[in-house]
Amino acid sequence: MELLEKKILKDGVVKAGNVLKVDNFLNHQMDIALFSEIGKDFYRLFGDCNVTKILTIEASGIGIACVTAQSFNNIPVVFAKKSKSKNISDNVYTSTVVSFTHGGENDIVVSRDYLNPGDRVLIIDDFLANGSALEGLMSIVEQSGATLVGAGIVIEKGFQPGGEKIRSKGVRVESLAIIDSMNDDGSLTFRKQG
Repeated sequence: MELLEKKILKDGVVKAGNVLKVDNFLNHQMDIALFSEIGKDFYRLFGDCNVTKILTIEASGIGIACVTAQSFNNIPVVFAKKSKSKNISDNVYTSTVVSFTHGGENDIVVSRDYLNPGDRVLIIDDFLANGSALEGLMSIVEQSGATLVGAGIVIEKGFQPGGEKIRSKGVRVESLAIIDSMNDDGSLTFRKQG
């Protein structure tokens, strides 16, 4: 997605340790006009898949998923919580994920009330690096008996193993921007996509 790549080049900051800081438009302060275009692009890619639910993980994926849901005729968005609160029953699907950015491990939960075998689920997330969050969300879809139609990723770090690992499992992964390299001088290279 050319608009996204231009935004990353203009406002993204490459940090040590293969970290791309995009919090001024993607995952702290949110550029809603950009999110709208992202949502339209995900609809272009997955609009023929009869998606009934969008699944994401708190917190960074929620805004993107909500705006994307508008392009899918306002279907429900379900997000996996990183901690079980008192207002969620014990009737949950659960999985463990490791965050590349934060370095910690979280048990994620989704109430069984919100995913069921009749659902056709599209996972939406902001980043794909090592693939742990995506694998955790895939596990939740599998536990629910729902059908996973694919995963829409805003930014994939193509030089890390997550994308290849998930695709090798037969999952359709569509990333709007794939970064093939991030350099010490702060520059980065995008993969040409057809």
